[in-house]
Amino acid sequence: MDGATEASPSVLRGVRVQAPLVDSVSCYCRVDAGLKTVVGARKFVPGAKLCLQPEIKPNTRRKPRSSRKDRARTQAPLLPGLPDDLAIACLIRVPRAVHPNLRLVCKRWNRLLSGNYFYSLRKKTGMAEEWVYVFKRDREGKISWQAFDPIYQLWKPLPPVPPEYSEALGFGSAVLSGCYLYLFGGKDPIKGSLRRVVFYNARTNKWQRAPDMLRKRHFFGSCVINNCLYVAGGECEGIQRTLRSVEMYDPNRNRWACVAEMSTGMVPFIGVVYEGKWFLKGLDSHRQVVSEVYFPSSNAWSTVVDGMVTGWRNPSLCYNGRLYAVDCKDGCKLRVYDRSTCSWTRFTDSKNHMGSSRVFDAAALVSLNGKLCVIRNDMSISLVDISGSILETGNAPLWETIGAKVHQQRSFMANLWSTIAGRGGLKSHIVHCQVLQV
Repeated sequence: MDGATEASPSVLRGVRVQAPLVDSVSCYCRVDAGLKTVVGARKFVPGAKLCLQPEIKPNTRRKPRSSRKDRARTQAPLLPGLPDDLAIACLIRVPRAVHPNLRLVCKRWNRLLSGNYFYSLRKKTGMAEEWVYVFKRDREGKISWQAFDPIYQLWKPLPPVPPEYSEALGFGSAVLSGCYLYLFGGKDPIKGSLRRVVFYNARTNKWQRAPDMLRKRHFFGSCVINNCLYVAGGECEGIQRTLRSVEMYDPNRNRWACVAEMSTGMVPFIGVVYEGKWFLKGLDSHRQVVSEVYFPSSNAWSTVVDGMVTGWRNPSLCYNGRLYAVDCKDGCKLRVYDRSTCSWTRFTDSKNHMGSSRVFDAAALVSLNGKLCVIRNDMSISLVDISGSILETGNAPLWETIGAKVHQQRSFMANLWSTIAGRGGLKSHIVHCQVLQV
């Protein structure tokens, strides 16, 4: 046969031919019977299942993923005509109230404003804004909340609170890392005492779950020390006595741990962190007023009875190392604690008495953009400038009222008839007030 000899079947009978391996991801003809689809064939199938597509090369490797630099060259810039670093420098200066609209521009803007990098730059460059977040309970016992933007001086609606806190009583509230607002514990009208913990991310405007507390409790005390959350005392449904137990949540470890118990169980009604120590004042199981102080460095509690505790009123706040408290129901006067004399002294008077109605009662005292912030049940806010320059010159702190609704002056008879008719009661009142920075 022209010098070409065809091999007989007997010659090939003793030789085992090894068929090439075929990449099942590329092969669309025959696959292993046990792998129902090509998608399921994630490994190389034996060559006995011969590929009938000769143009597909065996052992074809996947193309390497493009690097970040390559993707940056192909994708559209954040702002046309500007490199991304300059575009980000522009976007971090946009007021926070407009951020929801920025997320809708494109996917890249949405990803940018959903990450921590964007907000860490805002904080680093001094662009982060502080908003006031207020939880209120209406006459029917429902919990709602709003946020106040001090730049535009407007109250903003927020997503509903988690269902377990829509009617809860005696739950705690605290802020960790500046932008995470935690709700924990409390008493559900149906389920009773809770261990539940949830937190709101101000950067994403969403609620998330956190590990439950070690023990159910409501009407307890809470504080934040070194970005760790502490809860102490309170009550638990089914237990007649008050609780002494104390626990701490570390967000870095994402878990709760028990710390030293109080010497006396109590239901706290006021608490503050002053000079690195946590002061609590409340009622014991016999409804007697007791007070204790916690030392985080030694993990120990001690009873305390001095001028600071005896003259202590709610609400109060420790700011820049000084302890402040309201000196009247509507918060138009403030006091400051003098450590040298162990006594409280009159600090400032706004000369503007709001009224004796419960709607004007001061519900919270917080710090907002370097000023003391008095928040009342009617959602009015008074800012008190206590900057160092004013205090050094001896001038009286400046008062400013923002966020207030227009209140019409009513006559004595109008107030009297409203009281008789049952309309003089408090329609809603503030339960918690926090400041978040984003």
